[in-house]
Amino acid sequence: MSTSSIAANAYATAARLFSPSAGASGSAGQGNGFGDMLRSAVQSLDQTARTTDQRSRAMANGRADLIDVVTAVAETEVAIESLVAVRDKVVQSYDEIMRMQI
Repeated sequence: MSTSSIAANAYATAARLFSPSAGASGSAGQGNGFGDMLRSAVQSLDQTARTTDQRSRAMANGRADLIDVVTAVAETEVAIESLVAVRDKVVQSYDEIMRMQI
């Protein structure tokens, strides 16, 4: 998998998580809020990390290709960076709210 396909996969995942239709479909009672989106992103990151671990173990045992392992590591890195960016924005927003005068 090339770098462009890694970027395309990361973009597609981010677009799926942050698409307006994801929060608009269904009623508010079905749990389509920010917390559910964040939980889904963390679960996706966990699954990506587990896949990377499996491929790394397979590589150590001689049953996987180096390109697959590098691709999995790069996908995990992109997912972590995206989640950290969201976390930073949440903290920044919280700080702004706390500075507001009531």
